[in-house]
Amino acid sequence: MAMQKRRPIIFAHRGASAYAPENTLAAFELAIQQGSDLVELDAKLTKDGRVVIIHDLTVDRTTDGSGRVADLTFDELRKFNASFQFKDQFPDQKIPTLEEVLELCKGKIRINIELTNYFSPFDQLAVEVSRIINHYHVQEEVIVSAFHPIPLNKFHALSPEVQIAFLARKGWQGYLSRSWLGRILVPFDAFHPEKSDVTPELIAKARKTGCPVHAFTVKEAQEIKKLISLGVDGLFTPDPLLAQWEIETFQPDNS
Repeated sequence: MAMQKRRPIIFAHRGASAYAPENTLAAFELAIQQGSDLVELDAKLTKDGRVVIIHDLTVDRTTDGSGRVADLTFDELRKFNASFQFKDQFPDQKIPTLEEVLELCKGKIRINIELTNYFSPFDQLAVEVSRIINHYHVQEEVIVSAFHPIPLNKFHALSPEVQIAFLARKGWQGYLSRSWLGRILVPFDAFHPEKSDVTPELIAKARKTGCPVHAFTVKEAQEIKKLISLGVDGLFTPDPLLAQWEIETFQPDNS
């Protein structure tokens, strides 16, 4: 396998979430300090239409509250502590808004915003994300991604100047996204496959169209080494420091 000629970029998955509570300002600030190239985050709408940053459909796993994000108002969500597994190091973290993240990151680090309205693809999430990005004038500092083509195309129609990326689920669930149909479904600027689906053939196909391939989500050194050797353009990882180390010390197998 040939070593790729340029360094893969590092997406801090939900921030530097190996070291700080995921999808919080603390995790995003730490990702900046650790030298990540981008932070990745998950956008959802509250009951009253605010864009907040949280991965799950419910708050149960990552906060001390309970309930579906879509069934809770912004004020109700802000009462919860989102410190997750890092209560000693980061004792009081709130579910942030997209506005707060942009205020923190603008001019410091690029942001990958995933639209996660997979069970309500016709809602106003794409509209609100587009509005907020335009308000903060960060069109060149963000990538907007999704697994679902409907919200991604809706966003693209509103903000065609912003880069978009198409996510592909693992295995057979992401087959259509990885096939030629993916380009018909979404006119994407970057492709984000699950790590186990990255092959030399997938990379070669992407190279022909000039489309960067950013693989998710890697946590182990051997996974990082393998993806570097395959020639990926970027890595999603909760551990930016590990990724940096493996990229800097990578030695290609020329056998």
